Amino acid sequence: MSEFMPHLAPVVVLLFLGTVFLLGVSLLVMLFGAVRRSSSLAKLGARLAITIAAGYFTILSGVSFASREEVLRAGGWKYFCEIDCHIAYSLIATEKATTLGPELQQVSARGEFIVVRIKTWFDERTISAHRGNGPLRPNRRRVMLVDAAGRSFEASPEGQTALARLHGDSTPLTQPLRPGESYTTDIVFDIPSSAQGLRLLVTEDDPETRFVIGHENSFLHKKIYFGLDAVRALGSEGFTLPRVLAEQNI
Repeated sequence: MSEFMPHLAPVVVLLFLGTVFLLGVSLLVMLFGAVRRSSSLAKLGARLAITIAAGYFTILSGVSFASREEVLRAGGWKYFCEIDCHIAYSLIATEKATTLGPELQQVSARGEFIVVRIKTWFDERTISAHRGNGPLRPNRRRVMLVDAAGRSFEASPEGQTALARLHGDSTPLTQPLRPGESYTTDIVFDIPSSAQGLRLLVTEDDPETRFVIGHENSFLHKKIYFGLDAVRALGSEGFTLPRVLAEQNI
């Protein structure tokens, strides 16, 4: 199962840019009217700006109200548009632990550690005909866990450092990659033991996405999550996710 964010990306991005352009022209007309002391021009520019902004935000709100929440299961991909190509993400493994790190440098969780492994893939089937094979640096991403009560949890710096001492630094989500290439990233969260119904949210971290029609970051729009129903409790051996993944050839 795959989901795209946003849907019809080239259309909604052009609509956003077109709206920004028209708003800019309207404001220039209003400013020109004010400088020339022409009330008619100033009022025309103001009316145009209000009409364009109101129309755009009406469409944005309507699309957001009509959206629905999605939870991707194991093997599902979430695609983000990079204009001339798409970057896809999938949750491929999860682990649960109370401590992380080498035996003599272990760090204890305040609640419990949840470690997720995310696969990033530059889908070569989505590139434009003239793009070529050059590397792409993905846009900034925000990753968090959300529980059934709506609480969100950011990555744990202490847990991430402890995991790095054990297995080395994980590949960052901003690592450039070429068409067809992929890599995995391990992210550590420290969540309360009482948290239930955990879901993983991987989304864009650019402020302008809040104003893009159909984007999950826009006002009142529902999100696309990854389900964490495969989280496994660890035994006494400590954190084992890298070894388990290697054995499964993921």
